[in-house]
Amino acid sequence: MTIKINKLQIENVKRVKAVKIEPTQNGLTIVGGNNGQGKTSVLDAIAWALGGNKYKPSQATREGSLIPPNLQITLSNGLIVERKGKNSDLKVTDPNGQKAGQQLLDSFVEELAINLPKFMNSTSKEKANILLQIIGVGQQLHQLEQQEKEFYNERLAIGRIADQKKKFALEQPYFPDVPKEPVSISELLQQQQAILARNGENQRKREQLANYERQYTFQAQEVERLKQQLANAEMALSKTAQDLEIAKKTALDLFDESTEELEANIQENDEINRRVRANLDKDKAEMDAQEYVKQYDLLTASIEEVRHQKSELLSNADLPLPGLSVAEGDLLYNGQRWDNMSGAEQLKVSTAIVRKLKPDCGFILLDKLEQMDMATLQEFGQWLEQEGLQAIATRVSTGEECSIIIEDGYVAGQNSTAFTEPMQQAPVIESPKWTPGEF
Repeated sequence: MTIKINKLQIENVKRVKAVKIEPTQNGLTIVGGNNGQGKTSVLDAIAWALGGNKYKPSQATREGSLIPPNLQITLSNGLIVERKGKNSDLKVTDPNGQKAGQQLLDSFVEELAINLPKFMNSTSKEKANILLQIIGVGQQLHQLEQQEKEFYNERLAIGRIADQKKKFALEQPYFPDVPKEPVSISELLQQQQAILARNGENQRKREQLANYERQYTFQAQEVERLKQQLANAEMALSKTAQDLEIAKKTALDLFDESTEELEANIQENDEINRRVRANLDKDKAEMDAQEYVKQYDLLTASIEEVRHQKSELLSNADLPLPGLSVAEGDLLYNGQRWDNMSGAEQLKVSTAIVRKLKPDCGFILLDKLEQMDMATLQEFGQWLEQEGLQAIATRVSTGEECSIIIEDGYVAGQNSTAFTEPMQQAPVIESPKWTPGEF
């Protein structure tokens, strides 16, 4: 059973002089009035009474009053919550007359229900975390989002490499008239080396011929110069003459081979191999690009699967409001992020989430509902009734939508005489239930 406020009596709190209200059980109880009359003081008093001294106003006692604040709230579970006396001490009495304290109130009073601005002013990610904690899928969703992020980053890198490979392949020249594999030039090089070796040998023989010619000339001169050694010189000359003849005959038969053809073939093969390598580079780049495209497509499928799992996770979760979701760590309502929601949508989302935090807490305090137009206010009130929620709200207005109107710290039309002890003896004006569509 959700716990709601049946009756509240407030005296000498901030701008309130003496106010008694019996809020409607389901829907909106709007506390209206002009600025500075005590509307917000009513909400501050309720928050202080139920939330503890951390919600005590810095100047709790009404200015000019010699009587300390006096608060009494009767809850639907029978508890009577009082703060009175010089120190505004808390007294909680259950239907059986047993006394309790703040710990009992904290067990069913949701802090954000009496301090909704704390939720509404939090970041979108903080709101999303609160929602995920409520529905119990925060850790699973975080893991899926991390997995999706990793797949996305990997796919991004793969896509860039695939694009680079495609671009490289397109920029490469292609020669259709060359073989698929590079041709071998080692045999041609061996032939070239053999010819060069033979040519070298020919050169050696030419040098040998020159040596013989020089030797013959020298020896002839020696014959002329050394007549006394003529016999020996003639023999040597004869021998040298014989060698000379042999050398001449050998030299006449010598023929130097040309390597021009082989050099041309080598150059031609180098050009062919250059084109073959270019073709191979182009083919490999295209194959690499195709492979990376396959990897990219696989990663895309993985990302879609993770996103499907996230969607299933949130679809199957017990969400406090249809249309609520979480994407990339942000709270969404009907596909809109917090800053794109209307003021009414923000209040509706906040109320639904806060109620889910502590289902036993059946009421919520709302300040400054003047941001809503009449149609939106009517729609919001109908939703509260449908959900069985009690909302006590303020609005700068004195129109028919207001359940009560505060004037100078009193309820308009209520006896302005200050309450006397016990508070229960003072007359109570039940706030008229505002039915959507009456105005």
